[in-house]
Amino acid sequence: MAMKGYLDEYEKLVIRMNTPRVVIDNGVCSSATIVKVDSPRGHGILLEAVQILTDLNLSIKKAYISSDGRWNMDVFHVTDLNGNKLNDQSVLSYIEQSIETVYYGENIEVNGLTALELTGTDRIGLLSEMFAVLSDLNCDVVDAKLWTHNGRVASMIYLKDCSSGSPILDSHRISKIEGRLKNVLNGDNDVKSAAKTCVSVDMMTHIERRLHQLMFEDRDYEKRSKKQERSPMVVVTVQNWAERGYSVVNVHCRDRTKLLFDVVCTLTDMEYAVFHATINTSEDQAHLEFYIRHKDGSPISSEAERQRVIQCLEAAVERRASEGVRLELRHPDKQGLLAEVTRTFRENGLNVTRTEISTSCGMAT
Repeated sequence: MAMKGYLDEYEKLVIRMNTPRVVIDNGVCSSATIVKVDSPRGHGILLEAVQILTDLNLSIKKAYISSDGRWNMDVFHVTDLNGNKLNDQSVLSYIEQSIETVYYGENIEVNGLTALELTGTDRIGLLSEMFAVLSDLNCDVVDAKLWTHNGRVASMIYLKDCSSGSPILDSHRISKIEGRLKNVLNGDNDVKSAAKTCVSVDMMTHIERRLHQLMFEDRDYEKRSKKQERSPMVVVTVQNWAERGYSVVNVHCRDRTKLLFDVVCTLTDMEYAVFHATINTSEDQAHLEFYIRHKDGSPISSEAERQRVIQCLEAAVERRASEGVRLELRHPDKQGLLAEVTRTFRENGLNVTRTEISTSCGMAT
């Protein structure tokens, strides 16, 4: 019994030693709230912290990332979207509790829903055709997000049965839904750009991280037409610092919300570890510098790999930076509503480049 008690105390000590420690300070800086995170080194811990802050629609004005051996110290200067410091105690408590516990970053309640992952060729009217198919198959879209980039589209759609309100579990019906959507997504039927549809098996992955993964797997960073050149608004450079064994990545672009998340997400999913980083924003510009290595401790080893990192980070920044008109709609939810709305876009020759759809308490947004 004494040994059992000893082990329990030892396990508690290990948990305390490996749990991130969060300190939030509103007094040090006059223009931002300081969030300090001390944590043991581990792949993805930096991403989880950034993910929590950006999911709260907070703006990260500056950040300093440093690794000393097996320990990380991350410092974030954050404000709300209006540039104000954080004074809501419930928000501050949520940040502390979320970072100090295991966090999976799921934004929506997915219990009782069927999750579909889709990739394919983008074109005018695609969204209208997709939602028309789902309406015809008696599927109710509860939540959805769609991104487009370089002529490709990736989407996560959460469904339930219109009649019963239950998740769609019948394998035959799911196959029918996937088949109909794949026909719509295939576009020009080019084998190299063939559509993919599947029921998500990992519903705990953060939805926006999963969209990055889907577009990365679809190699959207390579699909550039001959007329399409790299965006002058995004400048990415990668150099090796041979003496210290780091690869140094610099990203300069227009500042926006969730920029740091998009870059860190891509580096993490490409299995690079960030050892040091500095993030600075000035007016509407952002400069991000990262000192990275592979998970095995080696820097970038070839010119081909260097170019791939540049392409992937450019794509990560561009996917969310849509141009055009932003339209927000709220309407009592009903079957076929999305098909009607998106048909209007199609009939007027408008291409939808990014979409966020949610339903709550009988209202569709």
